[in-house]
Amino acid sequence: MPTPKRTAAIIVAAGRGLRAGSGGPKQYRSIGGQTVISRAMAPFCRHPQIFAVQPVVNPDDAAMFNGAVRDMRYQPPATGGATRQASVRAGLQALADQSPDIVLIHDAARPFVTADVISRAIDAAEITGAAVPAIPVTDTIKLIGERGHVEATPDRARLRIAQTPQSFRFDAILEAHRRAAREGRDDFTDDAALAEWAGLTVATFEGDPANMKLTTPQDFVREEARLGAMLGDVRTGGGYDVHAFGDGDHVMICGIRVPHTRGFLAHSDGDVGLHALVDAILGALADGDIGSHFPPSDPQWKGAASDRFLKYAVERVAARGGRVAHLDVTLICERPKVGPHRDAMRARIAEIAGIDLSRVAVKATTSERLGFTGREEGIAAMASATIRLPWSD
Repeated sequence: MPTPKRTAAIIVAAGRGLRAGSGGPKQYRSIGGQTVISRAMAPFCRHPQIFAVQPVVNPDDAAMFNGAVRDMRYQPPATGGATRQASVRAGLQALADQSPDIVLIHDAARPFVTADVISRAIDAAEITGAAVPAIPVTDTIKLIGERGHVEATPDRARLRIAQTPQSFRFDAILEAHRRAAREGRDDFTDDAALAEWAGLTVATFEGDPANMKLTTPQDFVREEARLGAMLGDVRTGGGYDVHAFGDGDHVMICGIRVPHTRGFLAHSDGDVGLHALVDAILGALADGDIGSHFPPSDPQWKGAASDRFLKYAVERVAARGGRVAHLDVTLICERPKVGPHRDAMRARIAEIAGIDLSRVAVKATTSERLGFTGREEGIAAMASATIRLPWSD
């Protein structure tokens, strides 16, 4: 059996994306509730055949990059150059010490790449040494002269649209880039063109029409509509939790440490707000409740921070191909007062769930001195979650 090749991937993310309009570099904009770059990088970071993912970024974007991909595994980012070609060369040089056999080079502006395309890229490079994903041209193409007149109509049966990831034997494409730099050639629009110039034979493999590049504002509008249409199964779930007060000097509520004269009696940190939200999300998924996933009888959850539970529930949504659309929690207590901490609570929930602040609501009320909350014996929380999933029978 042949030895598996060591495969690395370069994610080129140093561009400014000016044609995409206002709103900052397009790779850090949101599409379908996730940043473009996180969608583009995640399939490579998860792929079992890829041992190293090398991002190439603009140093000015470091904070945005770190925020977008903080939960992924990747190499320290390389610094991008003035052109895409220079950025790819920087990524290749950053990987040189890792000695990969094969490298895949992918544009961060293509956020819909799939594991199947990545696998085909690896297979093609192992066979041919240089290959690009390609899809057929369906429209008639015209070759236009300087005066705007049609000069020729190429046979579209021989035309293909090239995509990324483009895959190469690592040492061959690295040397090709170094040679181009030595000879002052910096005008190649993709790595396949550079490889052709260097004398490599470039094969093609099956691409994916959905693996499109986001270039203009209209591309973002169209893809948002497409993603929204795919998530037609809109669900809501409810959650409720309560914890009694015990000894202590603070309580955890919605991920925020709130000073108080008492603490919670609880197996974990007792965060009623986050616990109610977890149950609401799991309810929308029809996926049990918090106790079935994190049983209090299990000692590993003793004193656990509840942000782990909420993150887990959100990941269960993502694993089903869905999105969290809205989270709403109501806290019921006389004290501590929630108002001074409301904004921090909303921000913390949004951070844990990976959603925009506008999709999180935190409210508070009292029970007019009635019942256990009125007697200040504990705190209760009610929550609702709205999620969107792909429709299935």
